[in-house]
Amino acid sequence: MDRKNEKSEAKGKGGNKPPQSDKPEGFLQVERTANFQLLPKIVKRRVYALKRLQLQSANIEAKFYEEVHELERKYAGLYQPIFDKRRDIVAGAIEPTDEECEWQSDREEEELAEDLQKKAALEEKQADSAGADDPKGVPEFWLTIFKRVDMLAEMLQEHDEPILKHLQDITVKFSEPGQPMSFTLEFHFEQNSYFSNTVLTKVYKMKSEPDAEDPFSFEGPEIIDCEGCKIDWQKGKDVTVRIVKKKQKHKGRGTVRTVTKEVPQDSFFNFFSPVKASPDGMDEDLDLTLATDFEIGHFFRERVIPRAVLYFTGEALEDDESFEEEDLEEGEEEEDLDEEGEEEDEGEFDPTKDPPPAECKQQ
Repeated sequence: MDRKNEKSEAKGKGGNKPPQSDKPEGFLQVERTANFQLLPKIVKRRVYALKRLQLQSANIEAKFYEEVHELERKYAGLYQPIFDKRRDIVAGAIEPTDEECEWQSDREEEELAEDLQKKAALEEKQADSAGADDPKGVPEFWLTIFKRVDMLAEMLQEHDEPILKHLQDITVKFSEPGQPMSFTLEFHFEQNSYFSNTVLTKVYKMKSEPDAEDPFSFEGPEIIDCEGCKIDWQKGKDVTVRIVKKKQKHKGRGTVRTVTKEVPQDSFFNFFSPVKASPDGMDEDLDLTLATDFEIGHFFRERVIPRAVLYFTGEALEDDESFEEEDLEEGEEEEDLDEEGEEEDEGEFDPTKDPPPAECKQQ
């Protein structure tokens, strides 16, 4: 379920905060609104009453998203048999029947000329006869997805690729009823020479309630923290570090010795060792790293896992690019409107006076 208004980015934590008040931040924001102090006292009281109604609405919205989370958990159980069969086909554990493999693409049939169709049929027949050379399942299924999706390809290093060839499945699990809201990404690997783990996990903790200091910023569940897992690397196989050799000369004796030490290096598998937010929330680089991590986790859950085969074929990438183009066009329109707005100055609005006549706009 891809909900656009669900927030998957990190929020700043801490920082310089204004003096505490017995009123929620939303109420204080009203007082900072231009010309709010010019309103009659009786009108201010009514505005505060409207704010309290808005707060009640935000609390109801939070409950709504909690029920949505439960609905996702319920339907995850219905999807699972389908995803299990996808895993078995990809891994070569089962061979789909002829009926299950039927998929007619009218566009492909129209584009192929008759002689090319005959040639393709002959090559397919020859390939079928070479049964000993048949690949198992769908080779490099998940690695291909990683390479195709820009967000994932940016994390991928050359030394990660041989390991990801052993990746058999990626699944998501939702927290149980009564537990704090969260979801867990599980990366399932076949036995390999790099680490002994069969499953690597990443837990994303979520919050679905209005912030006490700024309740009106609530727009749905947001990821607030994440936890990775320990990877049990085989000796000399840890791709998140590299070995550096240095020569050291003894000041007194003049003898030289060679020392080795491990230094971190870029790798997708750093994904399972996430950074933690700074206590004061003042580290912008750290907050950006967290925001990117949360976005990737959300993308795995909402896009990659449910539509894996479409990212493998590239069809989902076309859909994503279409969304990006639409967003860009909308942004350009907003920018044009802003520029036009700068040319007009209607002066400050005084709520104690009669408002100017409203323009009639076509809907």
